[in-house]
Order: sequence, then structure tokens, then C-alpha cells
Amino acid sequence: MEESKLKPNPEYSRKINEIVNTSPYPSHMSMRLKKLEFDRATVALEIKNCHLQPYGIVHGGVLATLIDTATFWAVFMRIPEEDGLVNIDLKLNYLQAVDKGNLIAKGYAIRSGRSISYAEAKVFDQDGELIVHGTSTLKVLPGKGLKTGVKKFI
Repeated sequence: MEESKLKPNPEYSRKINEIVNTSPYPSHMSMRLKKLEFDRATVALEIKNCHLQPYGIVHGGVLATLIDTATFWAVFMRIPEEDGLVNIDLKLNYLQAVDKGNLIAKGYAIRSGRSISYAEAKVFDQDGELIVHGTSTLKVLPGKGLKTGVKKFI
């Protein structure tokens, strides 16, 4: 899929944001898909008490969720409209602890294929400090696309 030949439909992106941001798990995590583009995605999370582990810092699983989510959505615009996507491999490095504020995860597609894609993401704290870096391999799930009622491209 050539980015230069296709223009994302803003209404489709709005619908995807609505679906994601009202889904149970992102809502439970206080996580929001902020921006969805070709090969890029931005996800935000406001740190709450429920995100902290016994030492008072954000639990590694919360940070892994941000990497997982940002890599997923970074690849998403490259897959066919009728297909879904799943992360099949997640690797990350925790670089710094964080205990309050807002986190921003920025995902970038490195390679998008017909069936397998590869992406990376970085999570930053509200001061721009790098907290976590990770990569993910993702697999296309034929026929498992999100039903939006709107075309992906115009």
C-alpha cells in the first residue's frame, strides 16, 4: 500500500479513535489513542494509583501495554480495511522508573508486510524523558477488521 496514492479518511480515523477510546481495556487503563497516521501512532496514559506496583512506581505491565498498543496502531493504517491485527512478539527495555504524571507512547512502523509487520515504540514521561523502548512483530488477521461503516481511504 503506497502512502502517496492513498489518503486516510479523517472520518475513519475519528471512528477508530472513538471505538478504541471507549473500549473496556483502554478505558480501564486510562489510556487513549491520541493520533493515528500512516506508520505512526501516539497513545497517552494518565498515571493513576491503580497503575502503581508496591514500590510506588508504574507497573511494568502498564508500560508493556503502552508499547504493545503504540506498535499495534503504528502498523494499523497499512493493513487492508477488512483485516485485523495482533501482536505476536513484544520485546522491551525498562530504562527509568516513573511514578506520576502523564505518559506518551510514540509508535513507528519499521516494516509493513502483507502478513507480518515490525514496529517500535518509545514511552516518554511528561518531561520528555525516555522511560521504555520496545519492538513488536505483528500479524495480520484476515477478515477480523473493525466495523466502522466508513471507508479507510478517500
